[in-house]
Amino acid sequence: MQNKGINWQRVRSHIMVFDAPLAILIFLIICTGIVTLYSAGINFPGRVEDQLRNILISFVVMWVVANIPPQTLMRFAIPIYTFGIALLIAVAMFGMVKKGARRWINVGVTIQPSEMMKIATPLMLAWYFQKRAAALRWNDFIIAAVILLIPVALIAKQPDLGTALLVVAAGFSVIFLAGLSWRVLLTLVLLVAASIPIAWPMLHGYQRDRVMTMLDPSTDPLGKGFHIIQSQIAVGSGGFSGKGWLKGTQAHLEFIPEHTTDFIFAVFSEEFGFIGNCVLVALYFLLVVRGLMIAANAPTLFARLMAGAVTMIFFTYAFVNMGMVSGIVPVVGVPLPFMSYGGTALVTLGMGAGILMSVQRNRKLVQT
Repeated sequence: MQNKGINWQRVRSHIMVFDAPLAILIFLIICTGIVTLYSAGINFPGRVEDQLRNILISFVVMWVVANIPPQTLMRFAIPIYTFGIALLIAVAMFGMVKKGARRWINVGVTIQPSEMMKIATPLMLAWYFQKRAAALRWNDFIIAAVILLIPVALIAKQPDLGTALLVVAAGFSVIFLAGLSWRVLLTLVLLVAASIPIAWPMLHGYQRDRVMTMLDPSTDPLGKGFHIIQSQIAVGSGGFSGKGWLKGTQAHLEFIPEHTTDFIFAVFSEEFGFIGNCVLVALYFLLVVRGLMIAANAPTLFARLMAGAVTMIFFTYAFVNMGMVSGIVPVVGVPLPFMSYGGTALVTLGMGAGILMSVQRNRKLVQT
C-alpha cells in the first residue's frame, strides 16, 4: 500500500536550503551586530528587541527566496521592475516628505520603494541579458544602461544619493559581468571624471557640503564636520584592542550621530579596536568571496549575473559604510550590512542572501 502521508524527504529539502558557509558568515555578522547594537542603543530601550524581530522577518524572506529556483525568479523580473518604477513615480508625485526628502509612500503601511530597486534592477538586467545571450550586440548594453538609469534618476531626484549609488553598483555589475569590455569601462571612468565639473553645480547643497566635509572636516569642526570628526575619534580611540564592550564613550555620550544605524561601525571600532576591525573585515571579505564562488558555479547566465550583483551589493554596503565612518568617502546614509539597526535594508539583504542560496542550491541544473 502506497504511503500517502507526509513526504519527509521533500519537507527536509525545503528546510535545508541554506548554504552552510554563507549562512554561518551571515550568522556571525548578525551576532556581532546584536552585541554592538546592545551597547550602541543602551540609551534607546527596545532597539535590540526590534532588531531581533527584523532579523526574524529577514530570515523568513531569505528562506522563501532560497526555495524559489532561479528560473522562476526570472519570470518575475519584468513585473517586479515595472511595479518598482511605478512606485517610484508615485513617490515623486505624492510621496511623504521627511527631513527634506520625498522617499516614502503610504500604501496601508509606509514603505520606501527605492529599497526594492536594489534587487529589482539587477533582476531585470539579468533577465534582459539572458534573453539576448545568443546574439549580444553593443546596442544591447545601451538598452541595459537605460534600464539602469531610469530608477537611478528617480531615486537621485528624491534625493537619495546613497540608495542611488547602491542601485548603480548592483546594476553596473550585471552589465560588466555580461561582457562589457575593459576599454568601454575605462572610457566610462574617464567620462565620469571629466563630467565632475559639470555635475558639481547640479548637486544639492547638502551633497556638496558632504564632499567638502569629507575632504577637510576641520573647516567646520562644530558644524558640518562635527559628526565626521567624532566618528574618526571613535575609530582611532579604539586603539589596538579597543576600550571594551559597553565602555565606549563617544556613543554613550551622544557624540556619534546615528550610532545605532549608519555609524554603528564607529561604536564597534571604539569598543573592539583594530583587532575587532580585522575580524569584521575578514567576515565581510569571506562573505564576498563565497558570493563570487556561488556566481562562478551558477548554471545559467541569469543566475550568474544575479549572484554577482548580490555579491556586489554586499561589498558596496560594507565598503561605503566603513569608508564614510572613517572619512574616506562622503556620508551618504548607507547602513552596515547585517549590523545596522533597521528593517527595510535588512529585509533587502535577506532577499539577496536568499537569491545566492537559491543559485547555489540549483547549481546542477542543465543550462537551457
